[in-house]
Amino acid sequence: MTECYHELKNDSKNIELELTCKVKEFEDLKFALDQSVIVATTDSTGIITEVNNKFCEISKYTKEELIGMNHSILNSGYHSKKFFREMWKTIRAGKVWRGNIKNKAKDGTFYWVKTTIIPFFNQNELPYQYISIRQDITDLKEAEMQILQNSYHDELTGLRNRHFFYNDLSKWIDENKENRMALLFLDLNRFKYINDTLGHSWGDQVLRAVSKRLLNHLQDKAELYRFGGDEFIIVLKNYPVDEVKELANEVTRLLSNPFQIKSENLYLGVSIGISLFPRDGIDLETLEKKADSAMYLAKMRGTNAIQYYSSEEYADMQKTMHLERALRQAVEEKSFTLHYQPQVELYSNEIIGVEALIRWEHPTLGNIPPSEFIPLSEKTGLITPITKWVLETACVQNKNWQENGLAPITIAVNISPYLLKGDLVEMITQILIKTKLQPCYLELEITESLMQDPEFTIPILRKLKSLGVRLSIDDFGTGYSSLSYLKHFPIDSLKIDQSFIKEIQNDDGIIVKTIIDMASHLNVSVVAEGIENQEQLDFLSNLNCSTGQGFYFSHPLPSKEVYKKIQNKIFEIYQVN
Repeated sequence: MTECYHELKNDSKNIELELTCKVKEFEDLKFALDQSVIVATTDSTGIITEVNNKFCEISKYTKEELIGMNHSILNSGYHSKKFFREMWKTIRAGKVWRGNIKNKAKDGTFYWVKTTIIPFFNQNELPYQYISIRQDITDLKEAEMQILQNSYHDELTGLRNRHFFYNDLSKWIDENKENRMALLFLDLNRFKYINDTLGHSWGDQVLRAVSKRLLNHLQDKAELYRFGGDEFIIVLKNYPVDEVKELANEVTRLLSNPFQIKSENLYLGVSIGISLFPRDGIDLETLEKKADSAMYLAKMRGTNAIQYYSSEEYADMQKTMHLERALRQAVEEKSFTLHYQPQVELYSNEIIGVEALIRWEHPTLGNIPPSEFIPLSEKTGLITPITKWVLETACVQNKNWQENGLAPITIAVNISPYLLKGDLVEMITQILIKTKLQPCYLELEITESLMQDPEFTIPILRKLKSLGVRLSIDDFGTGYSSLSYLKHFPIDSLKIDQSFIKEIQNDDGIIVKTIIDMASHLNVSVVAEGIENQEQLDFLSNLNCSTGQGFYFSHPLPSKEVYKKIQNKIFEIYQVN
C-alpha cells in the first residue's frame, strides 16, 4: 500500500511538472509571437476586439485606443476601394486572404504588413470573427520602391524616364481613345558644345538646371520626362492646338534665358518637334517617332524653332536621311569621280587651266548633282573629307599630266566656307607635299560671301597665299559684299558669275564691264563663267576679258578626254559640238 502511494505521488509530481513545462512553452511561444508577429482580431463588421503588443508598437496606438474602433482607423488611402472589396469578398466566403497592406500609424507615418486573415464561422455558418496575422515588411517594400523609383526615374535629374513614359502613356492612350494629347520633343541646342568643351560635370549641372526650370514652369500644366542625353518630352493632355503652340513658345523663351553654372552664364536654346494624338498616330511609338522627326526638322531650321509633324516634310526628311547614309558610304568608299572643265585664254584660244568638278554616280539613285549633296555634306561635316579627296585627286591628276609631257596648267578647286574654320592650311600643305605638285599650279576658289567677314577671312587667305597657291573669288557679283575690302584680299582672279554672262547683251553687260575694269585696276585677272555662244564671247573679248569658261568651249570632261584637249594646246572652237 505504501509503495502504491509513493508511485501515485511520483506520477502526480511528474504530471504537474509536465504541465508546468507545457504552460511555460505556451507562454514563451505567446511572448515570441507577441514580439515578432502582429496579431489582431475583429468581429464580423470589422470592429477591432483584440490586438497584441506588436500591433500597438507598429501602429503607435494603445490597446485602449484600438479596441472598439473600426479597422479603417489604419487606412492609409494607398489602396483602392476595389482592393478592400475583393478582400472582404474572400474572407466572407470562408477563405483565407493573403496580401500586402500599406497602413497609416497614429503619428502619420506609413508601414507595410504582409497579412494573412483567417475567418471563423459559427454553427450557423456565419462569420463571427476574423484573426489577422501580420509581419512588418516596411524595409522590404521601401527597398522595392527604391528599385522601382530607380527603374522609372532618371538618376541624374530625378525626372520620369523613358521607361515611365512608355508605361504611363501607353496605358493612358488605351483608356482615352476619344481624348487628345500632344507630345513635345525637346532637344537642347549647344549642349554638346558645352559638354565637350567644359566637361561632363558642367553638362550634368546644365541638365539638372534645365530640368528644374522646366519642372517649376510646367507644374500642373503638363508632364515632363527626360528621354536621354539632352532630350526631353513634354506631354499635354486634352489641350487645344493653339494652347499647345503657346506652351511650346513659353518653353523656348524659358530656355533662351542664360543658365548660371559655376558663376558662368551659359546660353542654350531648344528645338521642339510636336506630334498630336490621334491625328498623327494612335500608338505611342508612332507619336514619339513623329515628334522626333519634327524636332529634327526644327533643328535644321535653327535655334528655338518649333515644328509640327508634317507627312510631306517627313517624306523629304526621310529622303535626306537616306541620301546622308549613302553619302557617308560614298565618302568611306571614295566612290566619287572628278570631271574637268577647261579654262581658255580668250585672245589665244589656249587652254591655261581646268576647274575640277566632283561627280557622284550612285548605283541605285543614279547621278546626284553637286547642288544636292554638297549642301548636305556641309551640314553633316562630310565636306571636309570630300574636299580633301577632291584636292588630293586633282593635284595627283595635274602632276600626272605634267609627268606625261603636258605643259603645266592651273587646276582650280572650290573650297567651302566651312573649311576655313578648320585646318585648311595644314590640309593643303600636306597634300602638296604628298603629291609633289608645285603650289602655283593649284588654284583655290572661295565664295564672295567670305568678304563679308574680312577680319576672319583675310588672315587665313594670307596663310594660304604664303603656301604659293593661287586664290580666286568664285561667282563674283552675287554676294553683295563691300567692295572696299576687295583690295585687301590677296587674290589672283575674279570669276564673274554666269548669271551676268547670260544677260550680257542687256543691262548686265554694264555690270560685267565694271567688274573687268575694276579687276584691271586691282591687277587681277578675270574668268567669265557660263559662256555658251559666239555673241557672248565677242562681247567679252571686246571688254578685254582675259579668260573664259563654259559649254561653248567644253562641258566638264573625264580626265582622259580633257587630256586630249590639253594636248592640242590651242583650243579649236569650231570642233566643239
